[in-house]
Parts: sequence; structure tokens; C-alpha cells
Amino acid sequence: MLVNDQLIPFIDEVLKDPRLQDGQLFNHLADTLSSWEAKADLEKDDKIAHNLEKVLLNFWERLSEICVEKISEPEANVKSVLGISNLLQILQKPKSSLKLNRKKVGKVRFADEMPESNKENEKCVSSEGENSEGSELMAEPSLTQNCSDLISPLRKKPLEDLVCKLAEMSINYVNEQKSEQHLRFLSTLLNSFSSSQVFKVLLGDEKQNIVKSKPLEIARLAQKNPAVQFLYQKIIGWLNEDQRKDAGFLVDILYSALRCCDSDLERKAVLDDLIEVDLKWNSILQVIEKACSSADKHALVTSWLKGDILGEKLVTLADHLCNKDLEPTVSSEPCFSERWTLLSLVLSQHVKNDYLIGEVYVERIIVKLHETLSKAKKLSEAENNDSSVSFICDVAYNYFSSAKGCLLMSSSEDLLLTLFQLCAESKEKTHLPDFLICKLKNTWLSGVNLLVHQTGDTYKQSTFLRLSAQWLKNQVQSSSLDITSLQVLLSAVDDLLNALLESEDTYLLRVYIGSVMPDNSEWEKMRQSLPMQWLHRPLLEGRLSLNYECFKTDFEEQNTKKLPSHLCTSALLSKMILVALKKEIVLENNELEKIIAELLYSLQWYEELDNPPIFLTGFCEMLQKMNITYDNLCGLGNTSGLLQLLFNRSRENGTLWSLIIAKLILSRSVSSDEVKRHYRRKEGFFPLTEGNMHTIQSLCPFLPKEDKKEFIAQCIPALLAWTKEDVCSINGGFGHLAIFNSCLQTKSIDDGELLHGILKILITWKKDHEDIFLFSCNLSEVSPEILGVNIEIIRFLSLFLKYCSSPLAESEWDFIMCSMLAWLETTNENQALYSVPLVQLFACVSCDLACELSAFFDSTTPDTTGSLPVNLISEWKEFFSQGIHSLLLPLLVTFTDESKDTSETSFQNAMLKPMCETLTYIPKDQLLSQKLPARLIAGQKTNLPEYLQNLLNTLAPLLLYRARPVQIAVYHMLYKLMPEFPQYDQDNLKSYGDEEEEPALSPPAALMSLLSTQEDLLENVLGCIPVGQIVTIKPLSEDFCYVLGYLLTWKLILTFFKAASSQLRALYSMYLRKTKSLNKLLYHLFRLMPENPTFSETAIELSNKDPKTFFTEELQLSIRGQYYVCLCSFLETRFRRLYYALP
Repeated sequence: MLVNDQLIPFIDEVLKDPRLQDGQLFNHLADTLSSWEAKADLEKDDKIAHNLEKVLLNFWERLSEICVEKISEPEANVKSVLGISNLLQILQKPKSSLKLNRKKVGKVRFADEMPESNKENEKCVSSEGENSEGSELMAEPSLTQNCSDLISPLRKKPLEDLVCKLAEMSINYVNEQKSEQHLRFLSTLLNSFSSSQVFKVLLGDEKQNIVKSKPLEIARLAQKNPAVQFLYQKIIGWLNEDQRKDAGFLVDILYSALRCCDSDLERKAVLDDLIEVDLKWNSILQVIEKACSSADKHALVTSWLKGDILGEKLVTLADHLCNKDLEPTVSSEPCFSERWTLLSLVLSQHVKNDYLIGEVYVERIIVKLHETLSKAKKLSEAENNDSSVSFICDVAYNYFSSAKGCLLMSSSEDLLLTLFQLCAESKEKTHLPDFLICKLKNTWLSGVNLLVHQTGDTYKQSTFLRLSAQWLKNQVQSSSLDITSLQVLLSAVDDLLNALLESEDTYLLRVYIGSVMPDNSEWEKMRQSLPMQWLHRPLLEGRLSLNYECFKTDFEEQNTKKLPSHLCTSALLSKMILVALKKEIVLENNELEKIIAELLYSLQWYEELDNPPIFLTGFCEMLQKMNITYDNLCGLGNTSGLLQLLFNRSRENGTLWSLIIAKLILSRSVSSDEVKRHYRRKEGFFPLTEGNMHTIQSLCPFLPKEDKKEFIAQCIPALLAWTKEDVCSINGGFGHLAIFNSCLQTKSIDDGELLHGILKILITWKKDHEDIFLFSCNLSEVSPEILGVNIEIIRFLSLFLKYCSSPLAESEWDFIMCSMLAWLETTNENQALYSVPLVQLFACVSCDLACELSAFFDSTTPDTTGSLPVNLISEWKEFFSQGIHSLLLPLLVTFTDESKDTSETSFQNAMLKPMCETLTYIPKDQLLSQKLPARLIAGQKTNLPEYLQNLLNTLAPLLLYRARPVQIAVYHMLYKLMPEFPQYDQDNLKSYGDEEEEPALSPPAALMSLLSTQEDLLENVLGCIPVGQIVTIKPLSEDFCYVLGYLLTWKLILTFFKAASSQLRALYSMYLRKTKSLNKLLYHLFRLMPENPTFSETAIELSNKDPKTFFTEELQLSIRGQYYVCLCSFLETRFRRLYYALP
């Protein structure tokens, strides 16, 4: 009555309510049954024992009825089915497990079904394990005694019968109605009651034969083992039919069947056979995931996981995914991502620091991934969007992240290197979209993080660190990087080094930087590969002297935006030490000083360039943004030996090393006292080498007067003693005269007697070795050594004229002026060689000397002529001045004809500046007497004589030439002619005005034609700028030349107006009004006028004086002056006077 009226109804209610099932009710029921069973076993009274057995039998009958009733419904109630599963799992527990406080799932094998060979070893363990942290499996508790020994016979038989009955019912519903609910119940049932007897019941009367399609071993096993037969006949079909992510309960049935195999070999044979044909990839993934979720399940399939069949299958899968993935249809295939998930799983899961599958197969899979990743650069960005790179990143990330405590194999380090390289190269080269670059970065950083936390000598063990250091070294030394590529590389290196900083071993980062550091020969090779046009400015400015040709291709000729290797290498290493120094890592072998020295070398090279390419300017701006500066590097570490290193290199090699020292002194980065320690012994610089010579030349501007005198004292005896063979050498006349010129250039030699002494030495050289002096000769047949010494001689004569105030003897004047004209003739005769740097420099200094002489004689006054030889002035005017300009003016015309659009900043045109400056001194009579090629224009209206018109037609168009020296020189020459022109219109004045109501007369046609062209050009430049808005014109730009030419043209027109009579002015002004040129000038001036027209110097003048402005001061237009603002202000003032004075 108790069972029928209370216990069974109570159980029925509990099965309907999951909340009641979560408590201990089923455990209490199991305890109650166990106590009845124990009492029945121990009771000596047969009647009582019989009654207890009858009660138990009644209980099992009624429980069976309830369970059958609930399972027999086609749409079985989920709550009830779950309750039955829980109840049966608890009831099958042996007595000893009832003492456990937490709910546990066990497994029982009926003793009569247990194979003899396995009885001793089979253990009863829980069916469901929990995932552990990371990827290690957590072992599950298991009972130490055989389950069949612990379950009472009074429970064993009815429980077995109930399980079989429920299993049979469930399989029928599954077969007939495809009930998923019953299939899930069956899975739970088999998980706890996996036995041959149950599987026999599930098979029923089905006698399918699999022998024909399976190997003999599998066929025999299926015939012997109902579980294996059921697996092939039912489970495989369900798995392949139901490719769902939540089909884990089907995999549980598969494991239940495997548990019925007698040995690991049988299970391995079954699984090997299944994955060859039957199981799809999604099912294989779920089988392995189940193995990773439970130590019990993993133990069942360990042999299979480590076996060759699965390993080869996975390698084939990796190859298939990596290669087929290049086709656009692959990514749309079903279960595509699950296959990558499978690869990730087998690579990233570890059991006791060992790989889930065989290590050899792990390595082969990684090799496949690496090969595919290496091909990514060959694909377009669109192809990479759909490629396997993203999946490989996911797989590799999981692999690196899970490999804690494991040493990376060589193939995985190769993969890590390729991942790093793809992040360290620009998108233009890798063709990877941003999201992939981000994934790649996270992936290789996870690998590096694994490396730095390994124990032992990481650098020696890691091929990645060694190979990545070598790769970085090769990248920056290959001269294949542009600004973007270098930025990407430095960013990747920054990430790498910060990752290495996480290592407790500071030696790791120190040795890594040392591996990237080039040796001395590599540094020297990179320095020599730097384009040599940096020498142009130091040579032209006299800061360095050379007597050999060492020039290589210019950037313009290379037509490339690739950065020189030296710049890339110094930037990379500077970035690396900047990271290292922040953690106070001390570098070995003076590497810090060496790297800073090379960075200074790169920066000095850039600074010496005239008009450097935009990409080089971008390089320097990039360094500033990254805080890669001299001050930052020196502020973080000990650089006490840097200045000594720089001096040693300067004295050994000269050139840029010498200029670096001068730059540091000029920028006050080092004090004069620090520098003085390194040149205290002057005699140590002699005998002269190029390095010593350049060091002294660079120090000259900063040396005290006494020190300069000591150097000069070392030079004078040497200048006297040299023979013809030695006069051109560095340790001869050339080198010592170069040092003397450097001292003289600083205006610190006020000893007139000394200067005259040097002049007499040069005159002696001419007498003794006249063939050394390059007078009217072919420079193509001259050695660079002779060119070099001539340049220094000419440079001395120019400096002598500038700084020597004592009078010269007539013979000295003859030497200087005759030599000047002879050198100038040589310059004129060798125009074809101007591309040779030393020839260009020779032409520059020759024109400089002519300019100094012209300036000297132009500035003479009656007071100063008394100290000059009697006939010197007349000889100058009648012969030397005429000779200079008869050479230079035709040379200017020829030069500008051959080079229509040449930048004045080009070294090829360096001589334009001194040549044009010399031409500004040309007297009007010599200008009018010049015989230039005819430039007359048919139909041109003019009253000018033919020679004047030809001169105007020749010079006026050069006001548009893209070189300021040419524009200014032409302006000065035409300015001298403008007052001459109006008189020719005055002679024909009567012919104007009779026919027209408003007579008008054009100023010189050549000028007005030029003005019209300039107005159109300025309209393109300024047309979009509103009147009143100030526009800034970039100096030396093409627009600047247009504006300057326009202003100079108007200046000439105003000069022309000033020289004309009032009648002519009226006619000229009427013409200008008709052409609206005056209105256009007004608009342009208002756009070009500066906001503040005062001189910058006014700030230091006395406050009680009126400030000077460009309106009040006289306009001075010199070749080397600043005149743009002056012109605007001057013309604005003159224009107002002209405009309001017009009728």
C-alpha cells in the first residue's frame, strides 16, 4: 500500500516538476531502496525477506509502468523524460557512491555481459567531465570497485529490464517517427547503461550485413559486438543526417558504443575506419571536442588521436583548406569554418604538456599553414579578403596562446617569422586589408609572448629571434624602403621590442639589438652608397675642399622615392635603442654612441642637401614624430664617449663627420671647452690628411683667434716648401691653402703683411709652375688635383680682395686681374663640362673673383683711387671689365637658351648666381656695345634703333626665367637702358593723336608683350584670391618667379615713365588704361602686399626713431638679397603717384 498509494504517485509528480528533481529526493529514494535491499539480503526470516522482495518487485513494476507511460507518448514531455533519465542514473549508483554529497553520473556494465578479458581492468567512471581552465583535461573521479559487485541483485535485474524496455521503446519511436526527444533520451540512457545487452535490444531483429563494404577486421568486430554493429547501422547515419552544432548527444551514443569495445586497438580500428569514409568533418570535430571535454572519453580514444590515420587525414585537410581556399567558392561551402576549427582544436589542445595528436602531424600542419601564408603577398587585396589568412591567424593564435610550457618547434617559429614579416611590410607589398593586419599582429605577438616566457637561453634556442633580426638587418640595408614601408617596419619593431621587454632577462633585448647592428664594413658601405650631392653646398660655401671627383647619381636622375639604406638602418637602430633605454638597458661595445653617431651622419647628410626631395623631408619629420632625436637619445643613456668617437671619425674620414662636429657646436649641443680638448695639440693634425684638413676647416668658424694663428703657423712653411709635384696634394699646397682660406673666410686674419706674403707665394708658383694655372685650357684634359688647387687659389684671391685693406703693387694687380680673365676664358670655353662638379665649382669661383673685382672698382671714389696704380682704373674699364662682360653676357644668353626652365637650387646651375651678380656691374656703354644674336620680330611696332630693339628682345623674356639671379641681373641691365627709350618715341610724337579721339602710345612692345603673358600667369595664381586677402607665395617656386618677374617688369615700366616727357606719359597712360593693365596691377598688389611692411630689424633700433618701412626705404635689388616684399611696397607707393597723376 505504501508503494502503490504514496511512493509511486509521489515519484510521478516529481517526474513532472524539474524543481523537485533538483533536490535530494531521488537520492533519498535510492537510499530507501538500498536499505530495503540490504535488509532483504540480511534478513534471516524467510517470510520477512520474501515480503521485502515482493515490495521491491512491486516498486519496480509500478516504476516501470510510470516510465513506460511517459516514454510511450509520441511527443514525450521533455520534463518527464529528463526526470526519468535523472532517476535511472541515480538508481544505478552502487551503495558506496551514496555517501557522496554531490550528484554524480556513473556507468554500469552488467556482469554477465562483461568480457572476461576486460573484467579486471574496466572501471566505472563518470560519464560527463568538465572543461578545465586552458586546454588541459580534468580527470574525473571514478569508483575503485567493480560496479557489478556493488549493485544488489534485487535491483540489478529489474533495472536492467527497465532500461532495455525503455531503450527498445525509444528506438522504435526513433525509427518510426524520427523522434528527436526519444533519441536524446536514448543518448542519456546509453551514457549510463552502455552494455552489449542494451545494444542487442536496440538492434532488434535487424540483420544488416556490413561485411561487403568494410575491412575484414571491422566486419568480424561488428558481428561479435552489437555495439559496433549498432554504431555502423544507426549512429553513423544519424550523425551524417543531422549536421548540427548541438548534435553532441549523438556523439555521446558513439562513445557509449566505443565503451563496449574490448580494447583500445578495437576502438582505434573502428574510428580509423569511420574517418576514412563514413564520418563527415563536422562529426569528426565533435568526436574530438567530446574527447577534450572529458578525461574518460579522452582515455577511450587516445590511441586513435595519436594514430597515423587521423594525422594524415588532418594534414590532407590542411592542404585542402589552404589550397582550395584560393578559389572564390570555397568560403561558401557548408561547415567551412568548422574545418578550420578542427585544425585549431588539434593544434591548441594539450594533455599534460603534450599535443592532442602526433607531434609529427602538428608540425606538418603548421608547415602547410606557413606555406599558404607565404603566398599571401602574391594575391590582390580583394583576394586576400576572402583568403585563408584570417583562418590561419585564428588557428595560429590559438596554437601560440595554448602552448604554455611547451617549446615551439622549428616549423612554428618559421610561421611566427612570416606572421611578423607580413606585419612589418607595407600594404603596398603585402596587399593585406587592415582587419587582417590587425589579426596578424595579435597572432605574432602571442607567439613572441610565448617565446619570452620560456626558460633557458631564449635567443640561442629561438630561430625566430635570430632570423627576424637578420631579416630586419637585410630589409633596411637593401635600399628598398620608402617612407611608408619604413614607418610600418618601425611600428612592428616597436611592438616586438616592447614584447621582448616583458622578459625578465635584459640580455635578450641587448643581444637582439646587437644582432641587427651592422659591422664597420657594412656601415662604411652604406655611407658610401649615399648620393654625394650633399657635397655641393659645403664645396660652394668653402666649408670643405676636395681635389678628386667622387660624385654619384643624383636623386632626380634615379627617379626613385626609396630611402638610402643608411637612413633606414640608423632610424631602425635609433628606434630600438630608444625602447631599450627606457628600461635602462645598457648596451655593450659602445653601441649607443655608434648608433647616435650614425643617426647624426644621416641627419647631417640630409641637412646639407639643397632643395631635398619631399620624401627625404618626410623621413626627417617622421623621426621627429617618433621622438628619434639626438637630444632624446643622449638624455636616456651615457654618451660620454660620443664626441671622442666623432672626432676620431672626422680625423680619419673627414667629409660629413667633420660637418657633424661643426653642427653640434653651432647648435650648442656641445660646449667649446669640450671640443677644445680634442684639438689641443695642433701639430697632431699634421701631416695633413683629408680627414685632418676637413676637421680643421669645420672647426675654423668656432676657433679662438689664437688657435687659428697656430694652425696658420703650421701652414705657412709648408706653402713655401712644396715642389711642383706636391703643390696639388692634400699634404701640399692644396691642403694648406685650403686651411688658410677657411681661416681667412672667418674674417679673423687682419695681418696685411701675412696676406701679401701668401699672394707673393702664389705669384711665385705661377712663375715656377705656370702649367698648373688653368689659363685658357681644355679642362677635360686636366686632373682633379690641378682643378682643386686652382679653385683654392682663386678662392684666396677673392677673399684677399674682400678682407685685405693694404694697397697692392702694380704687379700684384696685374697677376690678379690677368689671372681672373684667363680663368674666366677657361670657364667660357668649357661650357660642355659644367656637369662635372669640380668644373662647375671652378666656374663659380672664377665668376666670384670677377664679381669681387667688379664690386671693388665700382665702389672706388676719388679718395680711394689715390692708393691705386696710375693706369689701373683705365685698364679696368677699357680691358678687363670689357673682357668680363663680353664673355659672361653671351654665356648667359647661351645658357638660358639651352636650359629654358632650370631651378637655381640645382648644383648644375650654381654658377648662375656669381655670373649674374657680376653682370649687374656691366656699364651701360658696354651693354650697348654688346653684339648678340639677332632677335628681331617681324611686324613689331617700335621706334627703337635695331641694336636697342635686339637687346631688349633678347633680355626682356628672361624676366620670366625660373631663376632669380637671371631675373635680377636682367632687371639691372634693362634698368640702365630704360631712360634711353622714351627719346625715340619723342622724335615721332607728331604722328600720334590726329586720327584718334583719345590717342595712346604703347611703351616698348617687348615689355608690353611680356607683361601680357605675366598677367595671364598671375591670373592663374591669384585669380581665386579675393582682393584684400593676403596670399603667401612659396620662395623659389614657379609661382614666385612669375610674381617676381611681373613686379620687376612694372618697375622697369615705371622707370620708363619717369624718363618720359609729360606728353609721352599721357599717351603711355592712356594705353595702359585701355589695356586695363593698371587695374590688374592694383588688384595684384593688394593680394601680394604684406600685412606688416616694416623691416624686421626695427625691433632693435632706438624706440624714439620712426620705424623703417618698405615704403620709406630705398629699394635695393641684389642677387643675394630679400626683395619680394620690397618690390610690392615700392610699386604700391609708385603706383599711387602714377595713378592719381594720370589725366
